[in-house]
Amino acid sequence: KLGIVDLHPSIWQTSPRLDILYENIEWQKTYKKIDWAYTPPHHEYPSMRGKPWPQKGTGRARHKSKFDPQWKGGYKVHGPKGPTSFFYVLPKEKRVEGLCTALTVKLHQNDVHFVDSLDLPTHQPTYLQELAEDRFWGPSVLFVDDTDIMPHNIMFASAKTEGFTLMPVYGLNVYSILKHTTLVLTIRALNKIEKKLLHALHSCDNPKDQPAPPDEP
Repeated sequence: KLGIVDLHPSIWQTSPRLDILYENIEWQKTYKKIDWAYTPPHHEYPSMRGKPWPQKGTGRARHKSKFDPQWKGGYKVHGPKGPTSFFYVLPKEKRVEGLCTALTVKLHQNDVHFVDSLDLPTHQPTYLQELAEDRFWGPSVLFVDDTDIMPHNIMFASAKTEGFTLMPVYGLNVYSILKHTTLVLTIRALNKIEKKLLHALHSCDNPKDQPAPPDEP
């Protein structure tokens, strides 16, 4: 242990909102989903004009085509006409609150650790595994740095170790935080996360969030 890190209470001491976490997770699991189900309409079936038997004289019911919906293998009335996208955007305030809630929960569970850098003396996966065991980081660890250009050794060590993930600050999300047992942040990543979240918490990007103009005298 090298020192004490000051954390901003607006980010790391928020009231836990399980409903906000649920909405963030459902959004991340749904917005990339595409339903490819497709049933062709009746005019796309072959031989639609061919009757299965003559109109009269057979004693059987009259049918226009063997691809009618009442037949097995026929077309489906008002069937799905994919691809159907389920994309939607979660409001910004819920995404920010979800990140603050996830970070707060991880901190109170003692599952957040801060390091100076992600540099390792070797690229062997066993060193990273022993390091995680000695520090009680658990089976899955999410390493976050302020840039997407990670140190060479930890890239090779984590690539050959299941459960260890490298992620830049701009990719940090609620689902990844809750999916991993431990969150390891560099000091540079911590400063960048706090700066961006504080700006989002206190910004007035939407017209409805703008303060009302002062009354004229």
